[in-house]
Amino acid sequence: MTDLLVLHTLRCLGFTDLERVAAAAGLTTSDAESRLIDLAVDGLVTRTPGAFGGWGLTESGKIADARLVAAELAAAGARDAVGAAFEAFLVLNPELLDLCTAWHMRPVDGISEVNDHSDAAYDGRVLARFVDLDQRAAAVCTALTAALPRFGGYRGRLTAALDLARAGKLEHLADTTTSYHNVWFQLHEDLLVTLGIPR
Repeated sequence: MTDLLVLHTLRCLGFTDLERVAAAAGLTTSDAESRLIDLAVDGLVTRTPGAFGGWGLTESGKIADARLVAAELAAAGARDAVGAAFEAFLVLNPELLDLCTAWHMRPVDGISEVNDHSDAAYDGRVLARFVDLDQRAAAVCTALTAALPRFGGYRGRLTAALDLARAGKLEHLADTTTSYHNVWFQLHEDLLVTLGIPR
């Protein structure tokens, strides 16, 4: 199960560093590194050294991940439940994308301009809309976790990003690798891969 978790986490994150894999998979850095090394020996992942290096899946790794995820879904008998949760996710997805646009751009005298975040009232309204969306997203995460427990980590990661933003670290809405938007994007990717739907 840990191999699936690490392999699939890397599949959803894309090329990235060890710390992000560990955090997203809910593992210690040493445990994640140990699994990544074993997966590299098996030819499923590869590591690029250097300051801009990181871990990524090989083509064999992508094939193995798809096979493992399909087997997990079938063994759990969860295709219908995950499919229904995905449909609910798709209802919310356009709203999330609109919120991210509103976060990066704001109307000034009827013209859309880059949001320099000097208007605290505007940013507060966008943040309130994120909070509202998140309350509805909680039901999607709950349904997914009930269907396949490995989806459980997303709720905590979304909550953590939103809590940081509400505490004044507003970059955690859409401007960091652990932002609400970034975790949402990974959840979307996870749902597509789990259901075998091409992007």
